[in-house]
Amino acid sequence: MTFLHCARRLAAISLCAVLLAAVAPAARAADPYEINVILSLTGRVSFVGKTQMQALKALEGYVNKNGGIRGRPVSFVVVDDQSNPQISLQLAQGLIAKHVPIILGPTGPDTCGAVMPLVLQNGPLTYCLAPAGNPPAGSYVFLTLYSAESMAAVVVRYLRERGLRKIAYIVSTDAPGLDAERAFLAAVAEPENANVKIVSSQHFAVSDINVTAQLARINSANPDALIAWAAGTGGGTLFHGLHDAGMDLPTVGSPGNLNAAFFTQYGQYAPKNLYFAGAPYYGANAITDRATKAALATLSSALADVGAKPDLIEISAWDPGMLLIDALRKLGPDASAAKLHDYLVNLRGWVGVNGPYDFRAIPQRGLGENAVVVVKWDPQRDAASAVSKFGGAPLPGR
Repeated sequence: MTFLHCARRLAAISLCAVLLAAVAPAARAADPYEINVILSLTGRVSFVGKTQMQALKALEGYVNKNGGIRGRPVSFVVVDDQSNPQISLQLAQGLIAKHVPIILGPTGPDTCGAVMPLVLQNGPLTYCLAPAGNPPAGSYVFLTLYSAESMAAVVVRYLRERGLRKIAYIVSTDAPGLDAERAFLAAVAEPENANVKIVSSQHFAVSDINVTAQLARINSANPDALIAWAAGTGGGTLFHGLHDAGMDLPTVGSPGNLNAAFFTQYGQYAPKNLYFAGAPYYGANAITDRATKAALATLSSALADVGAKPDLIEISAWDPGMLLIDALRKLGPDASAAKLHDYLVNLRGWVGVNGPYDFRAIPQRGLGENAVVVVKWDPQRDAASAVSKFGGAPLPGR
């Protein structure tokens, strides 16, 4: 082989190496960025998990049509915890072993509560898609929507200003039910609610098939309004019981039931005057902030692409997913859990469908009472609409 021939071969090899070096990063850049998600796709809160998965599918499509994460498509990788805290714990342990930076989910307060101790101090950053709970400020756990305390304060304010001041409640004995009970008792104890009285307090297990005895005790207390707090099948048990007992009180339900799937199954038993703590979407006419309006328009359009409509459950997954994607766009897809954590705990002014977030003022959530409206379910429209201003003051005539 001549020297010239060898030189030409070496030049060709070098050129190939340069081309491969140029192509390899581009290929890696096009690989999907995977966000690991734990949802309850089966089990007692599966209607919540399935709705949240639908929202994430819509979000994935929207993000990938709009540049992904610095050119990389996003992919939500979903696993099912079967609404079981033990399974959720095992799935989270597996993800922690893989050193993932983010866990989105779990769906339920009890499954989220099972995972929380594992990730509080060192991550991965975990954005639970359940609103119940109170992780320590500055921890690696963030919660969707607003706290039970914010919801209770707004609901009690609305009832009081409507003149409904004798309140009874029945709550499930699981984590979200007891969390709600503590929040409502704290709200009633506030000075502004000095003329509000709890006249009956009742409990039931989510595995109970009826609540006849508890409702009889409530009925005998002659309340003005009822708080009936349980999600999923527990909420269905409450609705069945109220219907069978012929009780027709103004009733406040768990916002975990504020979606079409729940009402498809239990709507025929729903109280005639049924209220929930709702998100800004339901009070859209009162929103003046352009960025919030734009976020709501984006949500509606993206959900329409997958044949869905906005509701509180869709919203509970949309904002956390969008917030994390915006963080990755800003910090880069190689951002560690620590960098994502530091970004979120200091974030102020990010605007989603729930309005502006401020994680410095309201740690781990970014949302407070000013993002909550009271809504009333309308069975004729199969939808809910606001009956209060943000914060709970009743709208005229509502």
